[in-house]
Amino acid sequence: MTRCGTVVLAGRPNVGKSSLLNALIGEHLAIVSPKPQSTRLPVVGLLTQGDTQFMFTDSPGLLEPEYRLHEAMRAAALRAIEGAEVIAYLHPLAEYPAPPLDLVAQLDRPPRAPIVTVYTKGDLAPTSTVRHQPPPPSTVVVSALTREGLDALLDTLRIHLPDGPFHYDPEEIATQPMRFFAAEFVREAAFELLHEELPYSVAVAIDEFREGSEPVYIRAVVYVERDSQKGIVIGEGGRTIKALGQAARAKIAALLDGPVYLELHVKVLPRWRRHAPSLKRLGYAG
Repeated sequence: MTRCGTVVLAGRPNVGKSSLLNALIGEHLAIVSPKPQSTRLPVVGLLTQGDTQFMFTDSPGLLEPEYRLHEAMRAAALRAIEGAEVIAYLHPLAEYPAPPLDLVAQLDRPPRAPIVTVYTKGDLAPTSTVRHQPPPPSTVVVSALTREGLDALLDTLRIHLPDGPFHYDPEEIATQPMRFFAAEFVREAAFELLHEELPYSVAVAIDEFREGSEPVYIRAVVYVERDSQKGIVIGEGGRTIKALGQAARAKIAALLDGPVYLELHVKVLPRWRRHAPSLKRLGYAG
């Protein structure tokens, strides 16, 4: 009998959810940044091993909302937790012990799904922390960087998945369309190349995606909230937007395994993070 189910990676911002998803799937699917709150929409990665299909959901970090975009991110994270078959609750090992998930998520009652506490960034935790406060055997310690503990994590999660047929072809690694990942990779490049708070004002929409062409043609719009931000994103003589495009194109080409022509335009969408119709237009709210 095969097993198949949804495993939600949940936790506060910047606990290593996206890095763990990428390590488990073996592909760069989710945005990774040292800046917190880079995941705005759930990213689903598929891993099929033997008789088990894991549907991993990298959910937005559980945060205290400051504006409408944050509210949408938190709502998406809570929906993911509600729909999970298993919850992998992530917390950095260096900050052991993890507070209860229902406290972090401000839930009225504990989730119905079983919770596996996963201590992340095991390679960064001081040896003294591990020696004097070893996590209980019911938890799993992992490192996305060294891959330590990933097999143990999969074994633990598998036990909780329900019996049932696979939902996807075993060769598939993602459920979302390529245009979704193209937009995310442009946004990831913004997190890498733009400074301070500016990446949080950036949103990306794909205007055109011609996958049948050679190279694949993608036209995307980079939205910011103010004219001054537009100038910074474009840069002197277009230097910054060119670097951003090069970085994003390399990521998209790696996932597509083929050449990509990426055309970027920068537009101002005033206060989009606080404007419900703009959030809906950009796909952040229903």
